[in-house]
Amino acid sequence: MSTDRPKQTTEQQEILTMSMRGFGSRTVLYQQTVASSLGLTNNDFLTVDILHEKGPVTAGELAKLTGLTTGSVTALIDRLEKSGFVRRQPDPRDRRRVIIVPLYENIKEISDTYMLLHEAMVKLASAYSNEELSLITQFLHQAGTVLEEQILHLHSHARNNPNHSKDKG
Repeated sequence: MSTDRPKQTTEQQEILTMSMRGFGSRTVLYQQTVASSLGLTNNDFLTVDILHEKGPVTAGELAKLTGLTTGSVTALIDRLEKSGFVRRQPDPRDRRRVIIVPLYENIKEISDTYMLLHEAMVKLASAYSNEELSLITQFLHQAGTVLEEQILHLHSHARNNPNHSKDKG
């Protein structure tokens, strides 16, 4: 990535930014559709997806990742555990803490749904060279970092705004 940053946004940068925004919207709509097909709320399913990406975490870490209060996360974990998407496990390093373990791969409906998407994306990726895929992957990782930073910024702003309810959705 170049350290020389243009002072003005180029037309191609604007096109890329708008394309990313559209891709993000379609991703949200896809996840809402998957969540609905599984009988979950979108927030619950996003948590399942976060756990799949991050792996086992404590309830406190999950609260930070989702931006929910610890009380809301406890209720969310209860729902996901009852539905078979996660299990609680004692932390081997600290028996006072509980680790939330995703059971994502055990849910055949999720595997089947995502396998179709996976196959379609692999087919799409096959049109690109390894060098192009490496660049795209690097960009997506860095874009993910930017999004995480923006999420933290928004959470921080919400905490400092007394008129904002933290658990709206």
